[in-house]
Amino acid sequence: MELLRKLEILADAAKYDASCASSGAARKDSRGGRGVGSTGGMGICHSYTPDGRCISLLKVLLTNVCQYDCHYCINRRSSDTPRARFTPDEVVRLTLDFYKRNLIEGLFLSSGIVGSPDRTMEQVVEVARRLREEHDFRGYLHLKTIPEASPELIERAGRYADRISLNVELPSQTSLDRLAPEKNLARTKQAMTGIRQRIDETRAAARAARQVRERPRARPPAFATGQSTQLIVGADASSDALVLGRADELYRDCRLRRVYYSGFSPIPSPSSLLPLRPPPLVREHRLYQADWLLRFYGFDVRELLPEPAANLDLELDPKLAWALRHRELFPVDVNRAPRELLWRVPGLGTVNVERVLAARRHSRLHLADLRRLRLNLTKAGPFLIAADYCPRPALLEDPRLRDRYLPGPSQLELDFDPPPARSDAVIALTGQL
Repeated sequence: MELLRKLEILADAAKYDASCASSGAARKDSRGGRGVGSTGGMGICHSYTPDGRCISLLKVLLTNVCQYDCHYCINRRSSDTPRARFTPDEVVRLTLDFYKRNLIEGLFLSSGIVGSPDRTMEQVVEVARRLREEHDFRGYLHLKTIPEASPELIERAGRYADRISLNVELPSQTSLDRLAPEKNLARTKQAMTGIRQRIDETRAAARAARQVRERPRARPPAFATGQSTQLIVGADASSDALVLGRADELYRDCRLRRVYYSGFSPIPSPSSLLPLRPPPLVREHRLYQADWLLRFYGFDVRELLPEPAANLDLELDPKLAWALRHRELFPVDVNRAPRELLWRVPGLGTVNVERVLAARRHSRLHLADLRRLRLNLTKAGPFLIAADYCPRPALLEDPRLRDRYLPGPSQLELDFDPPPARSDAVIALTGQL
């Protein structure tokens, strides 16, 4: 098979993996005259660094042949998708060629499992080794590791990669048993805990090296700067509370940099166990908003979703929905409230809160001051007090306050397609033609 055809198949097969951002990677470049690449078309995706730069990654699979039969995956064993397989040399050559044409700044590499997890992991690590050691490549490398692979191979992957990740995929073992019987949640979490310990050791060694003053600094051992995972939303009946609870557990126990939420996308030749329709895209958006509240705003999963089987409100963002359920805590005085309470005012982000805290050290803040600080007063107005402004008590007590924040009406589209025949519905449910 020609290399271009392989790239077409394996780049398309990799597009379903969302966990490929490069944020948090250590900065490297070749300005000193050594090495190739820096971390600063077909199979090329875009990621963002912490300072907002958009960089391009070559995102491919080593192979889409897989011995696992995960029902939600297009590359599963029982799928009739076209198959292809790169050699490590081909991936190295493609990466360097794309970089030298200024098309990419790094590589995201994953793979189906062929032969055994260890054999597949060896091939993935070999690509990274050749890029780093033989070609002195200093661009960004993100390797998708396999939980069933040996800890030694995962350790080697971490030495070459800027970021490594293991996909949990589904939030409960019950869902995995039904849709991905070869996967084990406890084994995946054990591998992620091992990676976390190794990252912690590397950071401790780096801190110790910085404290040395009397002799040359010891070079800390290289290892990935972080790990991430992906959760598929809508492929099973898991509630948003269960999904966010699993994400929160992984953030606390494994110190993940990111959890990515990927809305289930119908695939060709689907399994009869999968839903016929994808979840609404806004559900994925609400999960990312709630994830941000957990990580940066001091919220707890039980605050956002009190019931274990609850789902997020699709019409309102999670912070606003929480504020409407707890109106007794508002309005908040922007001149006196602590940082943690200001974080909970709808429309106030962490940057705006810091602006408010800095400005109120010098004078009491009026409504005009809040406008100059670029606060979203349309959203935050009913929930805050300024020196010359206090919302009417009846406003917060009004049961119609929620309606004020709902999206406006939109024109519905007419569907002129004929309704599906009953036989079509049976085929879709059973998967039998």
